[in-house]
Amino acid sequence: MRQLCLRMVVFLAVTPILSAQTYTVVHNFGSNSQDAVIPSFSGIIAQSRGGYLFSTAGGGNDGTLGRAFRIATSGGETTLHTFHSGQQVDAGLTLGTDGQYYGTTTTGGGYGHGMIFKMTQSGAITVLYSFHGAADGGNPTAPPIESEAGDFYGTTTGGSNGWGSVYKITRYGEFTLLHTFSGSPDGKRPYGPLVQGSDYYFYGTTELGGTHNDAGTIFRVSRSGDYKVIHSFDYTDGANPFAGLIQASDGNYYGVTKWGGTMDEGTVIRMTPDYQVKVLYSFLRGNDGGTPTGGLVQATDGNLYGTASGYGPYDGGVLFRITLAGTYTVLHNFTTSTGYFPNGALIQHTNGLLYGMTSSGGVNSEGGQSGAFYSMDVGLKPFVTYLPTYGRAGSVVQILGQGFASDSVVKFNGVPANFTAVYPTYIRAFVPGGATTGPITVTTAGGTLTSNKVFVVHP
Repeated sequence: MRQLCLRMVVFLAVTPILSAQTYTVVHNFGSNSQDAVIPSFSGIIAQSRGGYLFSTAGGGNDGTLGRAFRIATSGGETTLHTFHSGQQVDAGLTLGTDGQYYGTTTTGGGYGHGMIFKMTQSGAITVLYSFHGAADGGNPTAPPIESEAGDFYGTTTGGSNGWGSVYKITRYGEFTLLHTFSGSPDGKRPYGPLVQGSDYYFYGTTELGGTHNDAGTIFRVSRSGDYKVIHSFDYTDGANPFAGLIQASDGNYYGVTKWGGTMDEGTVIRMTPDYQVKVLYSFLRGNDGGTPTGGLVQATDGNLYGTASGYGPYDGGVLFRITLAGTYTVLHNFTTSTGYFPNGALIQHTNGLLYGMTSSGGVNSEGGQSGAFYSMDVGLKPFVTYLPTYGRAGSVVQILGQGFASDSVVKFNGVPANFTAVYPTYIRAFVPGGATTGPITVTTAGGTLTSNKVFVVHP
């Protein structure tokens, strides 16, 4: 065999799936000399305050080692930053509550082992930390996530042992090492991003290590660095996860493994809050796809969406939907001309559409790899989202959506709130006195938009 509150992020009203699904290539990478090419995992995409989609890709069409870029939902790429001096960048970006984007490079930095950076919306980079390649780790492949408290947490895949680390960093560059991986049984090489659960622990996966012949692990780490392996994959339930986990509306954690399962082509798994792991689906090495690396997203219909980078009718992978009960449906088969090998994660934009990237294919792929940025319309309606996920009366909450205006009405679980409409896609609201935990709604000229999760009001 091949070897956020994060208090329950509860999704709200279920929107029925329409019978038709529409796949659209939004942008073909490599369309001009300054364009990004070959996006890969983790490939995290962030929705900006302006409604754009921000991410990174590991190559540039002029031979440089990567780009940070933005793409409008209607198409058109803008290169924001070109990485040089050995800076390989694949991880993607996280939007922080300060309006800046946080990411990592796999190589480069002051010591050649990668770095953590923050970037303005116009592309100005500030290096927060350069990895030494020692106990602090090195070669990160995912961006850090912002915690409930406003600090950032992430993983690396290298370092003195060659197995990676878990770290904390503030937005000002204060770095704290939380854990250095030593190999089996504590795990090796955490490729994917972390997720902060409703119990405030951070959860992640390692590609290798564990107690079953390097099949990988699921681990838990606290803000102070208390580390624990909570599951070792054994091939029957999956092996070698490249993506991180998500916590869904039912309180369970969901993820994918690249290998293992019935046909050794990967699995979709569910882990309960008491760490019981169950296989929801085993890929069968056929038209259903296989070898998923991009992770999952829970959309506003309550279902999980993801991609498998292998197999399918055209051997380019598939985009799929799976219910929380495990009913699996292929929605799109990737092809050479419209993009194939989807290695990165999906995002649901507040316009209701899913967006993602492929590492190959597209109209510019002849003679090499380029890839495509695409949307998938599965009939879901627009909504609003926000950050942070909790707050007290008087605190500021940033709301992302569309159609905002000065006469819009913002409510926290039914209680009207004061706000400033900064953009048609961005509102700064103030948690009103008397508000309780529940959804945020924004009533616009086009109707009322409801948040995809509940906002937790702290006393």
